[in-house]
Amino acid sequence: MPPPVQDSGGIGQVAVVIPAHNEEQHLERALTAVSGAADRVADELPGVDVRVVVVLDACTDRSPEVAAHVAAADPRYLLLPVSFGSVGKSRQAGVSAALAHAAKQPQPGGAAAGHPLQGTWLANTDADSCVPSHWLVRQLELAALGFDVVLGTVQPDPHGMHHELLARWHARHAGTEGHSHVYGANLGVRASAYLAAGGFPAIDFDEDQELVSRLRRGGAGIVATDTTRVLTSGRTAGRAPHGFATYLLALTQP
Repeated sequence: MPPPVQDSGGIGQVAVVIPAHNEEQHLERALTAVSGAADRVADELPGVDVRVVVVLDACTDRSPEVAAHVAAADPRYLLLPVSFGSVGKSRQAGVSAALAHAAKQPQPGGAAAGHPLQGTWLANTDADSCVPSHWLVRQLELAALGFDVVLGTVQPDPHGMHHELLARWHARHAGTEGHSHVYGANLGVRASAYLAAGGFPAIDFDEDQELVSRLRRGGAGIVATDTTRVLTSGRTAGRAPHGFATYLLALTQP
């Protein structure tokens, strides 16, 4: 594991993008965790500005009210209501909104000679997930070492999960450095690399896999780490087709 560094590596802005569709049960916890990660950036890397974009996609539950309550007390939040019914389009729209904001802000000196968004970092997670407090700081440490993409791991929340399903998960997903997994719930990417790769595709599932494939083909510097592990819902009935919940459901089959 690379040693920690107290330097943002030319990153002056971080945008956290969170798509949400009918997540009233998990959303407040998810946003509280992201706020904690943003607070830690403020404490340890005070020159870095953090913005959080919550994309409320075709919500028919209390998710908008939950998000509005958090945003009313925290000016770092931007709420973006959309009606796509597509996680790929939601992530795409959230990043676009974040980059539009970032483009208006002054860039750090280290990024001035490069791409205009070289100094912006995009951190992606999900509305049913809980990031650790060091989540953003660790991504920025890795960015400072020259990486363009950080692939993190996830762990299903054991609460409410059958012990056999949890055991099957752990048997197939040992947390290691250099792992082979891609999770939209734990994915960081430099904005300039994101744009060079064409961004998230407007598809209903595997948008994270496709983006990372594009980044690999484009020669982006990628690191896969277990040091930013995110706790995510262990439900088997999810919001996105062929998403994480569908994968967990498949693990229940003999």
